[in-house]
Amino acid sequence: MTTTRFAPSPTGHIHIGNLRAALMNFLIARKAGGTFILRIDDTDPERSKEEYVDGIKQDLDWLGLHWDRVERQSERLDRYAAAADTLREIGRFYEAFETPTELDLKRKKQLNMGKPPVYDRAALALSEAEKERLRAERGNGVWRFKLDHERIEWADGILGDISIDAASVSDPVLIRGDGQVLYTLASVVDDTEMGVTHVVRGSDHVTNTATQIQIIEALGGTAPVFAHHSLLTGPQGEALSKRLGTLSLRDLRARGVQPMAVLSLMARLGSSDPVELRSEMAELIEGFDISHFGSAPTKFDENDLFPLTARHLAGLPLEDVAGAISEAGVPQDKAAQFWEVTRENITTLHDLSGWWEMMRDGAEPVIDAEDAEFVAEAMAMLPEGPFDDQTWSTWTGAVKEATGRKGRGLFMPLRKALTGQAHGPDMAALMPLLQVVRARG
Repeated sequence: MTTTRFAPSPTGHIHIGNLRAALMNFLIARKAGGTFILRIDDTDPERSKEEYVDGIKQDLDWLGLHWDRVERQSERLDRYAAAADTLREIGRFYEAFETPTELDLKRKKQLNMGKPPVYDRAALALSEAEKERLRAERGNGVWRFKLDHERIEWADGILGDISIDAASVSDPVLIRGDGQVLYTLASVVDDTEMGVTHVVRGSDHVTNTATQIQIIEALGGTAPVFAHHSLLTGPQGEALSKRLGTLSLRDLRARGVQPMAVLSLMARLGSSDPVELRSEMAELIEGFDISHFGSAPTKFDENDLFPLTARHLAGLPLEDVAGAISEAGVPQDKAAQFWEVTRENITTLHDLSGWWEMMRDGAEPVIDAEDAEFVAEAMAMLPEGPFDDQTWSTWTGAVKEATGRKGRGLFMPLRKALTGQAHGPDMAALMPLLQVVRARG
């Protein structure tokens, strides 16, 4: 059975970059009728916070990315300890004691000599007595996995055939000196024991994947199918990493972006398929193909989310927006009429309140100097309310006859005088909802 996972660290809110991995893994699992696991990477007790665990679940729920089960790495420390023992027993795990300063000096020397800055495995030459002395002086060392110096190859679901020389990579640290299990070991153990068959993540993990494949095989497991998606940039190709804090799903939700707008964009962004607004998850699942994605950096512009949100909202029935209309202050008996008038004239649901305030309280008239006399004459001809769906055509017909104005020169000044805006709903439909006309003075 196809099994995928999304493994966020609860050290902050999910941002648009995290979402790519979550969505792709979700779609792969659902398309195959498989299992999607939410795996909380909370092995760092100092940085992991329960409020972020809750926030991650809320964001995924908002998007409709519902998981089949939740796993927490903090509850699986015994499994990581057992795996570490196995690696020690087979001679693939060793303790190293270099300080960060010493490692930095080694790297600089290697670079100066034109060599790759790879850990030199000096710790393998230490005797037991030397290790005891170093532990007494410095505390416990870190535990490194001893890579086999051979080529590591796999068929990547996006990047194609990958081949990495393990000799060009440092033996990875899997356990810190304070005993904290690091992501690489925890992820390998979890993927193996949870039967994960497919892993999609960012292209910045390619080297990490190479080392993980060796660790998986050393522990007797079978590597999943890996796919590494491109990294997001800003619309001009600039690094997005510094702005990801402002592109959290929580912030986008607060700004009124709709879930299907986010999903429709992110399910296609960076692929050869055009972005198409979808109305339901089943359409996204059916149309998803990981092989259509490319390796080039992918430009993301948050402004693209708003036209998609507007189009999505325009297609919603009244019952889907009734709560937002009520919150905007619209009386229930006017809700249906209000939605028909505004549905194609809003970008987000936040805009509903502005339209209702204008209808209820009247707009500040916008009257160009050359139209002042015309508008004053027209307003004198506007009948007293309440208005109906014939008021606009009857009134503008009379104004046309009296003034000789027609077309845009007739309609635009009157729209701006009544609504304060140059664009908006069909005026015949809007007039019955206008309760105050401030242009009358």
